[in-house]
Amino acid sequence: MAVHKKEEFGQQEQELAALAKALAHPARIAILKELAKRQSCVCGEIVEVLPLAQSTVSQHLKELLNAGLIQGTVDGAKSCYCINAATFKRFELALTHFFSVTSSGQCC
Repeated sequence: MAVHKKEEFGQQEQELAALAKALAHPARIAILKELAKRQSCVCGEIVEVLPLAQSTVSQHLKELLNAGLIQGTVDGAKSCYCINAATFKRFELALTHFFSVTSSGQCC
């Protein structure tokens, strides 16, 4: 049985990995692009622009919400979502730092 050792890594590594994992599906990228394009809270229209079933879109929205990349409200059957700018800024800074410390410019 495999042992999960995620906790052996630092908070920065864990957060960067969690955000990257949340972005690791083309549907989620498309959802984020749509939310960013509209620059407002989007309610239900996301399903209309994606070639996916409502339940599938809901699953992807849940993953983005859990990662903190989007924020939203649920009022009965109506859900509204928008980009969480603070998380995107943290992700941008984390990626910039990651690339600055891992890009030596040399390879074997």
